Amino acid sequence: MSHHIIDFHNWERKEFYEHFTNEVICTYSTTVNLDITNLKSHRLYPSLIWLLTKAVNQMPEFRTALTDEGVCIYDEMHPAYTIFNKDNKNFSAIWTEFNSDYNIFLRSYELDTAKYSSSIKYAPKPDRPSNPFAIYMVPWLTFTSFNINVFDDGKYLLPIFTLGKYFEEGKKIMIPLAIQVHHAVCDGYHIGTFINTLQTLIESFNP
Repeated sequence: MSHHIIDFHNWERKEFYEHFTNEVICTYSTTVNLDITNLKSHRLYPSLIWLLTKAVNQMPEFRTALTDEGVCIYDEMHPAYTIFNKDNKNFSAIWTEFNSDYNIFLRSYELDTAKYSSSIKYAPKPDRPSNPFAIYMVPWLTFTSFNINVFDDGKYLLPIFTLGKYFEEGKKIMIPLAIQVHHAVCDGYHIGTFINTLQTLIESFNP
């Protein structure tokens, strides 16, 4: 894991960061429908996890976090995601190391999900690094809005993604995606750029 610490006093977002972490602590969320028609011949969950991670790794605003050393930007993020235990109807949160080659990532994903899908623990996979971001899946619900409330001191800066149940819209297959971010590091412009990047990656996905 590598990262670089932001030169805070010369950081262009210094004033915004201080305002949205000290004066008006502010996270916000938005929900969009993604066109995933191009993914219909692929396994949906791992392909979306990989695509989300690829898009996150293209945007420093989605890789900014507060560490003991200060505000930093990770060079690369890894996905932490939920898997469902069909027996006890509960879930576990695990992570898989990202690889820019989808097929290599898919093999690692398959090994991790096979090993931990029957776990009754919340976080059964050990040695979690400090640079994963969260992806949740709610495949039973097609939602138009979804909000996660993080009750901390207002310093959790990484994005949180929640995927819902896919649905058909004409000849297209759509899926709702909720994105929660911290306003200290991410504005509406950045979310718009992220969604455009992600949709382009989905449409060109051909591993």
